[in-house]
Amino acid sequence: MPHLQFDLSFTPSPEQKTRFASAIVEHFARVMDTGSDHIAVSLRCGARGDLTFGRAEDPTQGIAFLNADLRRGRTPDQKRLFALAAIEELERTLGVPRAAVYVIFTEHDGPDFQMHDGVLPSWSAGENPLENLR
Repeated sequence: MPHLQFDLSFTPSPEQKTRFASAIVEHFARVMDTGSDHIAVSLRCGARGDLTFGRAEDPTQGIAFLNADLRRGRTPDQKRLFALAAIEELERTLGVPRAAVYVIFTEHDGPDFQMHDGVLPSWSAGENPLENLR
């Protein structure tokens, strides 16, 4: 169950939050070659001064950090493609300049992801991990 945690230095409207989260789920499922029912997205919204990132040219336009916890096994290309898709989506949907976004990946073994009805298996291409809960 990937957990995609976005820290934002502003608070989008409810409609923007919904549109953004839906787009991120679609990007992740496509790039990471997996189903979408197990993808979790968190938006932690703060004030303009709550985040600092030295590369952000104008922090008043917004800053975003993405901490992506995912199952081990994705290729560097997959991670890069998803990072770029998330950065583009932050700009398109929420107006965050690309230079004000920082993406960090943390990888875990499948069993590190626990749900009420089972444990996720390790990642494999083209999978639907919910079909193989243990």
